[in-house]
Amino acid sequence: MNKIRRLFGTDGIRGTANVAPMTAEIALRLGQAAGVVFTRGDHRHRVVIGKDTRLSGYLIEPALTAGFIGAGMDVVLVGPLPTPAIAMLTRSLRADLGVMISASHNPYQDNGIKLFDPDGYKLSDATEMEIEALMARDLAAQMAAPDHLGRASRLEDASGRYIEAAKASFPRGLRLDGLKIVLDCAHGAAYRVAPTVLWELGAQVVPLGVAPNGFNINQGCGSTDPALLCARVREEGADLGIALDGDADRLVLADESGRLIDGDQILALIARRWRDAGQLVGGGIVATVMSNLGLERFLVGLGLALHRTQVGDRYVAERMRAGGMNVGGEQSGHLILSDFATTGDGLIAALQVLAVLVAAGGPASAVCNVFTPLPQRLESIRFSGPSPLEDREVRKAVAEAEAALAGSGRLLIRPSGTEPVLRIMAEAEDEALVQRVVGELAAVITTAAAMSRAG
Repeated sequence: MNKIRRLFGTDGIRGTANVAPMTAEIALRLGQAAGVVFTRGDHRHRVVIGKDTRLSGYLIEPALTAGFIGAGMDVVLVGPLPTPAIAMLTRSLRADLGVMISASHNPYQDNGIKLFDPDGYKLSDATEMEIEALMARDLAAQMAAPDHLGRASRLEDASGRYIEAAKASFPRGLRLDGLKIVLDCAHGAAYRVAPTVLWELGAQVVPLGVAPNGFNINQGCGSTDPALLCARVREEGADLGIALDGDADRLVLADESGRLIDGDQILALIARRWRDAGQLVGGGIVATVMSNLGLERFLVGLGLALHRTQVGDRYVAERMRAGGMNVGGEQSGHLILSDFATTGDGLIAALQVLAVLVAAGGPASAVCNVFTPLPQRLESIRFSGPSPLEDREVRKAVAEAEAALAGSGRLLIRPSGTEPVLRIMAEAEDEALVQRVVGELAAVITTAAAMSRAG
């Protein structure tokens, strides 16, 4: 497992563009190795490659294409499209593999590569390990002969296919007529398709973040910086605000007053709606260790279970498949509704919330306020070098924090799977205790991280 984490994190490979591991050379090797792994049988093998709007997509896409062609796979290029669209197209085109070039919510300087299996699911740890092991070997003997090289082509109607699939997820007989929606696409992969879907379903759309230039993805906009969205909702007198991230696999919502609605509330809303409609399967939903205890209590009150996983939507999806459940997601806004998508889809999740709004006929502030969350505080601390969790003073502070919360709450400390950041989360009935515990612990970790850099 240690070997795989040299390259793959919780969401594929990610890093600074044109710096290892996000270089053309490594992308070429990845294409070759993944091509070897997924060239099974004697049929013509196919891989679908999509990307978001980062400038470095022009570096990574041709390198991956060359690697796959060298391994004997045909490449279908679809250009900028959301990550869930790539998962969908991988299945519908009967491809052997799907690839999304994106660093999701990260700034334009970063990029990443996500891989999907033929069923549209993110690869397992074991398959990623197999690919990484191959990348370290000489693959010359496993490359295709000159007469068996792959070809590259462009699928011109790719965006139209996704638009129709997204619209089909909205309940029949309902329309968005009369609703005014502010939609922030983060200058990312959904900048064309998302406004089109909402407009064709009848909404009045106020678009934000729909003018990508290669550098402005997620910059002062999108789900990780929703201040602009909230302000615009208030200015426009809109019914709802929707903010997607760079690859549109997650969302943040704002009600008509500009107040944010987090992923736990959306999960609760959809779970109740689908249970009442007889659509929810598996007797519960899947969320991560980060989800609020208030969500769990709410679900228990409905006779439903909350199954928790480690952080990462791939682990949520794996647990959903294992338990036969069709609703899952993360507090951060990755929502997986497996009746319609195999991975997080911000647009489809937003459409399910809009369906509830239309049916209820009430304001989002009332409809989306589903349960009362317990006080919870999350802090993120960036570091370089060794993890601060190895520091003796930090270990002591963690033990003291756990003792303070014992019996009344919980503490979670975890490294990010996509960047050098430690995330600290505490939750308890006593808000003052939560604030104190996280504040004190964050101060100790910040000091340890600074000393490590200085040393």
